[in-house]
Amino acid sequence: MKVLNEYYAKEGKSHGAADGAGSGIIGLLEVVESDFSKGLAEMVAAEQTAVAEYNQLSKENEIAKATKDQDENYKTKDFKGLDKAIAETSNDRGTVQTELDAVLDYYKGIKGRCIAKAESYAERTRRREEEIAGLKEALSILDGEAVLIQQSVKRTLRGVKRP
Repeated sequence: MKVLNEYYAKEGKSHGAADGAGSGIIGLLEVVESDFSKGLAEMVAAEQTAVAEYNQLSKENEIAKATKDQDENYKTKDFKGLDKAIAETSNDRGTVQTELDAVLDYYKGIKGRCIAKAESYAERTRRREEEIAGLKEALSILDGEAVLIQQSVKRTLRGVKRP
């Protein structure tokens, strides 16, 4: 543009016929220059904004990564502690279960010896009938002995003693 302005600013007739065309070309170049400047300014602003957003996002990502790394450390520590607690509890449960089984076995033995069992109806009836039969037999024996005693008492009272 500088060269063109100097060229058309000279006094001379060699470019006189192109004087109107020269000012049109210079005007067109000025418009193009302003468009380029405007586009360049917009691109620089957009790039600066993108750089600022990138830097902010990078910082946020670093913070998030550090937070997640720390969370991972804490959770790893927690699950190791929980695994240890599970192992201890499982061992304790096994020991207690063994003790419980032994106590239940002992209780079964005691229960069988100490707790009265209800007899069934058939068993009670059978036992009662046996008892009645035994009592009847005892009665008949006693009746037989009573007769013998009475006879021997009668004989002694009559004065006859027989062996």
